[in-house]
Order: sequence, then structure tokens, then C-alpha cells
Amino acid sequence: MCIVVRCLCVGCRRGAMWRGARWRLAAALAVAVLVVWAWHGSRAGRARRDLAAPVEGRDLPLIFIGGVPRSGTTLMRAMLDAHGDVRCGQETRVVPRILQMRQHWARSQKESVRLEQAGVSRAVLDNAIAAFCLEVIVRHGEPAPRLCNKDPLVLKMGTYVLELFPNAKFLFMVRDGRATVHSIITRKVTITGFDLTSYRQCLTKWNHAVELMYQQCKSLGPTRCLMVRYESLVLWPRETLHRILAFLDLPWDEAVMHHERYINQPNGVALSNVERSSDQVVRPVNLDALDKWVGQIPADVRADMAELAPMLSVLGYDPWANPPRYDASPPPAPDTT
Repeated sequence: MCIVVRCLCVGCRRGAMWRGARWRLAAALAVAVLVVWAWHGSRAGRARRDLAAPVEGRDLPLIFIGGVPRSGTTLMRAMLDAHGDVRCGQETRVVPRILQMRQHWARSQKESVRLEQAGVSRAVLDNAIAAFCLEVIVRHGEPAPRLCNKDPLVLKMGTYVLELFPNAKFLFMVRDGRATVHSIITRKVTITGFDLTSYRQCLTKWNHAVELMYQQCKSLGPTRCLMVRYESLVLWPRETLHRILAFLDLPWDEAVMHHERYINQPNGVALSNVERSSDQVVRPVNLDALDKWVGQIPADVRADMAELAPMLSVLGYDPWANPPRYDASPPPAPDTT
């Protein structure tokens, strides 16, 4: 193929030599070589590729951190980044978008038929998307034995992600929806569909998003998805982190208790200047953000809280508690046997 392309380029420089029939012949030859190269294996030379074979790397035990933004996903990934065997890195933003594009194609019967007729089968598409995601996850940070992705909305497509990466595990970060929405509004975090001028509308949107992720986590099952409360993570960090690392099949590393020491250090916790949570995770674990929302939500919204956000009760939060009692029930001690 390289010889043909080189000949074509030389011919272009020489001008008239490649006019008319000779040009058409050379172009046809180049196309033929490209077709042969694309459909034949490089080793055997004549055996057609198995296009349905998974791309290399799909069996990696990746870690995905998901949840509604402002639910503690950045703190969680910073703690894991401090672990000697893990690298998460900043949000990529492109991984959830390519997954959403695939979701759009899958939902459209017309688009699915067009793709199939073009030879872009589901297996081909899945391999392409997996390869794209792997390229981004692997290359946007330092190498590590365990790689992790923290794009919170990826969990909305968790079951499909597990099809792409069957050895993956998921951490579903959950936080009191009132605290999450208050943080989204006051810190002006732009999320598609959220009206930052309305607590009522944002709570409704939070409820829809967290319900979808909750159902995804349930479908993934307890061996693949672990729900982690933000409140437990900051109130009882050691016990909660023991449980998380055991779930991820990672050894205990005391560094996860002091992530702030590794901020922007080599092979440590890389922070982005444009991520909204960066100014908070530079500090040690603290309780400052637990109840900042108390007294800030309009009275009419508080009165309708149970109807606006029924997922509060599903997740174990009292919709009428104002202020809440997050420290009423500590998590069980980790099993160290």
C-alpha cells in the first residue's frame, strides 16, 4: 500500500504522466490494495480478520466511579488516586459522550438498520467504542496496575459498560439530594437539564438521575456495583474505605486516608483547575459540607420534598429531617478476616 501511495504522490508531482487512463488505473489499484489490507490479516496475508473478536484490553479490571455530580465523586477518586496501585485522574468528559452517542444509535431503529447495512454491526461498534474508551482512560494519566475512570454520568449506562468491560467494577456515590442540589446551585455547576435558579426543578432532575443510576447499580449486582454514601465516607472514612478497597480487591494502603498529601505529586492525585471540586479536595477529609443546605431551601419546596424527591427515602434519607442526623447509624466495621 505504501508503494502505491508513494507512486501516486510522485505521479502527481510529474503531472501529465498520470492523466487519463493511467490515473484511473493507479487509483483503482490503490483502492484494491486498501481493500485487501483492511480485510486480510497481516500475518497470514489471506485470512479474513475476525471483526467480532474483542479488542485487546477489554478484560482489564477497570474501576468506574459514578453518581450525580456534587455527590462526592471527586473526593472518592482522589482517595483512590492516593492508593499506590490505582490511577483515576480527572474527568475525561468524552467517555460519557461517546457512550451517549451509542445509546442514541441503539434507540433509533432507523439508525441501527443503516449501521447494519453499512457493515457496522453491534460487535464492530462495541469494539470501536471500547477501544476509544480504553485509549482515553489509559493515556490521559500515569500508568498503574489498576486504572479508574471518574466521569460521574457513565453509571447511567453501567450495564452497557459492563458488556464492554466484563471485569469492571463500579462505585455508586450517593449523597443527600438536598445537599447535592444546594451544592449544584450555589457552585453554579452546569448540568444539562438543570435550572440553577430553581431548587424545585433541580430536585426533580436529581431524583430522575439518581433513580436511573440506582436501577443500573441494582442490575449490575452487588459483586459489580457498590453504593457508597458520601456522608459515611466523611464521617467514618477508615471503615468505609476498608469496605471499598475490599470490594475492589485492593490491599489496604494508609495513603487513602491522607489524599491531600499527594495532591499534584508524581504518581499522586492530579487535579484540574477547571473542575469545581478541586478547591475542596485539596483539604483533608472534613464535615464542612454535610449540612450547608440546611435553612437554604425555600419553605414551599421543603413542604413538598417527599413528592419531589421520593428517592431520598429509597436511599435512606429522611425527607422531613431538617437538619438531618447523618451520624445516627455508623456503617459496620470492616471484615478483616
